[in-house]
Amino acid sequence: MNVSLNWLKDYVDIPDSPREFSEAMTMSGTKVEGYEELGEKLHGIVVGKILSVVPHPDSDHMVICQVEVGGERPLQIVTGAQNVKEGDLVPCCTDGALLPDGKTIKTGKLRGVLSEGMLCSLGELGLTVHDFPYAIENGIFILEEDCKPGDDIRDVLGMRDTDVEFELTFNRPDCLSYLGIAREAAATFHTPLRLHEPVVKGISDGENISEHLQVEVRSPELCPRYTARYVRNVKIEPSPLWMRIKLRNAGIRPINNIVDITNYVMLEYGQPMHAFDAGYIGSGKIVVRTAQNGESITTLDGAEHPLTPEMLCIADGDKPVALAGIMGGLNSEILDTTTAVVFESANFARESIRKTSRAVNLRTESSAKFEKGLPACNTLPAIQRACELVELLGAGEVVDGIIDICNTDIGTRKVRFDWERVNGLLGTSLTASEMAELLKPLGLIWDGKDGLIVSPYRNDIINTADIAEEVVRLYGFDRIEATRFKGEATEGGENPEQKFRTLIDRTMTGLGFHETYTYSFVSPKDLDKICLPADSPLRDQLTIRNPLGEDTSVMRTHALPSILGVVSHNAAHRVKSAKFYENETLYFKDGDLSKEEKTLAFAFYGDGDFYDLKGYVEALLHALNISGVRFAAQGDLPYFHPGRCADLLCGDDKIGTIGQIHPNVAKNYDLDAPVYAALLELKALRRNAEQDKKYHPLPVYQSMERDIALLCDDDMEAGEVCDLIRGYAGKSLVDVFAFDVYKGKGIAEGKKSLAIRLVFRMNDRTMTDEEADSGVNKVLRKLENEKGITLRS
Repeated sequence: MNVSLNWLKDYVDIPDSPREFSEAMTMSGTKVEGYEELGEKLHGIVVGKILSVVPHPDSDHMVICQVEVGGERPLQIVTGAQNVKEGDLVPCCTDGALLPDGKTIKTGKLRGVLSEGMLCSLGELGLTVHDFPYAIENGIFILEEDCKPGDDIRDVLGMRDTDVEFELTFNRPDCLSYLGIAREAAATFHTPLRLHEPVVKGISDGENISEHLQVEVRSPELCPRYTARYVRNVKIEPSPLWMRIKLRNAGIRPINNIVDITNYVMLEYGQPMHAFDAGYIGSGKIVVRTAQNGESITTLDGAEHPLTPEMLCIADGDKPVALAGIMGGLNSEILDTTTAVVFESANFARESIRKTSRAVNLRTESSAKFEKGLPACNTLPAIQRACELVELLGAGEVVDGIIDICNTDIGTRKVRFDWERVNGLLGTSLTASEMAELLKPLGLIWDGKDGLIVSPYRNDIINTADIAEEVVRLYGFDRIEATRFKGEATEGGENPEQKFRTLIDRTMTGLGFHETYTYSFVSPKDLDKICLPADSPLRDQLTIRNPLGEDTSVMRTHALPSILGVVSHNAAHRVKSAKFYENETLYFKDGDLSKEEKTLAFAFYGDGDFYDLKGYVEALLHALNISGVRFAAQGDLPYFHPGRCADLLCGDDKIGTIGQIHPNVAKNYDLDAPVYAALLELKALRRNAEQDKKYHPLPVYQSMERDIALLCDDDMEAGEVCDLIRGYAGKSLVDVFAFDVYKGKGIAEGKKSLAIRLVFRMNDRTMTDEEADSGVNKVLRKLENEKGITLRS
C-alpha cells in the first residue's frame, strides 16, 4: 500500500519528517517498508515567462527566447520548439538544473548563440498528457496554472510529496485505504481524526433509479453486498488539478473525471468501484451470477477470456459486462460519448476473486484488494462519496434512490473485554479506562463493563489476545519493563532419543560417511527400480492430494531408493568412491491415519566390500552398546545379491539387513561398480541397546590362542559354528571368530573348511597350554558328537 503524505494530511495531523512518521508507524504495528520523496530528482527548474522570441541567426528551426525567471535579469535560452510565444509561462531549467532522468542542464552555446538553460516539455518533467490534458505531447509545456516567474515547478505542479510504502499483513484489509492508514496514524500520534460524511444532494424532479435500473444477485454467497447508483447528464472531461495530483502521487494514472472518481474512492475508502456506461446495459438490469458454459468476455485491456461456471460475473441480463471484482468489459467502457453512468460498489468473496484472477491470468488493483477480504460495510459510504464527487466536479446529476442488496451482517460486534487478562498477557498494569483510550481511535469502543464494541471493518478482532495485541502496539513495546520468566527452572538438552540419534550421527561420521537429506515425497516408480514384487504390501503407499509432480506423488515406504538415488547422483558426477547415510522416515497406512518409522540407511561404493560393510555395522553396534548380534544369511530379497546378504538378529529380534545391491537394481540406477548397503531399524537398535555400560578392567594375565580347521556342511554358517563353540567351551573362552573359508581340492562335495580362532584367558592366573588344549579338545568332541563337525586333517 503506497500512501501520499500530502493526501494523508487531509485526514490527520502527522509529523513533517517522513523518517519520524515512518519509525513511529512501524513501532505502532503498521510497518513502513520505505519511503520516497517525490520531486527529489527535479532541481533548479522554475516557472519562466517568455519576454521575447526572435529567430536564430544561423538556424531555420531554432529561436532565441528572453525568459524572466524571477532573478536579477532575464535568461537567454535557445530552443527548437515552435509553440512558444511572448507572454507564455513555461518550465525553465536554469544552469545546473537536474531532470528526472538524471540529466544535468548546463549553460552552453547552440549554433554560436549563448543558451543559459532549457525550456521543458511534459516528458522531460516525467509527466504525460494524462497529468495535464491541456498540454501538447510534443512541444514545450505551456503552463495554465496560477503561478509567477521564479516559482519552483514542483510546487506549481504538485510534484513535491512523500510516497510511503506500507507492508500490511493479510488480516488488516481495513488498512488498504487512506482512511484506514489515517486511523492508525491518529492512534499512533494521538491526534484527532478528520473524517468526512459524504453528502449527496441529488435531483429534485422525482426521477428515481428504479426507472433506469434493477439488480438481481443470484449468488449471494459470492456477492454478500451489491450497491448501485445512477448518474445522468454525465460530462466526460479531465479531472481538476487537485485530483490529478493526488492520483498521480499515489501511482494512479488520471484518465477522465468519472474513472478518476472511482479510483479516488478506491484509494480513499479501500473499496474498489466500477462505472458502467448505462447505455450498454441494454436490458436495464444487472445480474450478479456465475458464468455459463461457452460464455466469454473481452475486458478493458482488449483481451478475450473464456469463462467457466465457477467464475462470478456482472451481466446485463444477456451477456457478461464485467469480471466481478477484477475488470470491466470493453463493451461497458466509459467513453467521451457517455451520457449516463451506473456506479457499482460491491463486496465479493475473496476466494472467488482469487480463483478467477488466477484462472484468467489477470491481476488488478481491484482484485488485489478483494483477495484480502474487504469489509462489506464500506460499499454504501464509498458509493455516496463517489456521487458527492460527481456533484462537486459538476460531472453529472445524481438520480435519487440507492439500490443496496445486503446478504451479510454489517453491524458492530461485541467482544469480551477482560482488561485484567490483557495486563496478565502483557505484563502491564493499565486500567480499563487507559486501555479504552488507546483503543478508541481504532474504532474499538468500551461499553463501560466487560465488552468492547468492534466496528464492522475490524474483522480481525475476535478474542482477548487480539485486544492485547492492539493495546501493546499502541501503548508501546519499549514502555514494557523487562521481567524474568516466571515458573520453575528448566534444564535444556537432548532427550534420550535425541542423544541416541546424535550418537549414531557421530559414529557414522567417524566411519567416514556423509549425511544426506532426501525428500519423503517420492515416485511410485522407485519401488520398480529396486525390483520389489507387485504384490508387496510396501506398494500400498500414501498418496499426496496436490503433488508437485509424479516424481513426488507418494510417501516413501522403503529406505533403499532414496539412498541409492544419492549414490547414483554422485557416481554420475564422476565421484570415484563415496559413503553416505541418512536417518529416513518411512510412512505407512494405519487405518484412516498413518504411522511413521525411522530407518538408518547407509551405502558405499568404490572402496570396500561385503566384509567392510560388516565391519561398519559391527563398529556401529559397538558404539551403541549392542551385543549378542549374529548375522544370518538372507537370499530372498530382490534388491540384494542372494549370496551376499545377511539379516542382523539379536536373539529373535531382527535389527536390519545388510548386503551387496543386486546387479539388476544397480543397473536400474546406472551404477557399474558394486554397491553395498545396510538398512537398520532405529526402534530395534534402541530396543537392544544397553543403557548402562559396564566397566571391565584390562586383563592382567595373557591370553592363549588356538587355531583350528573344521569340516562342516556347506550350508552351515560360520556364525552358527562360532555360537556352538561359545556354548561348549566354558567361561575361559573370551573370543571366537572365523578368519577363513575354503572349498575346493581336498574338500568333499557339499562340505567346506572353516578356519576358527579361539582365544582363552583366566581372570585369576596364567592359563597353561594343557588347559587351553583341553578346552579345544572338549569343543571338538562336542562338535563331532552333536553336530557332525570334525577336525580337518
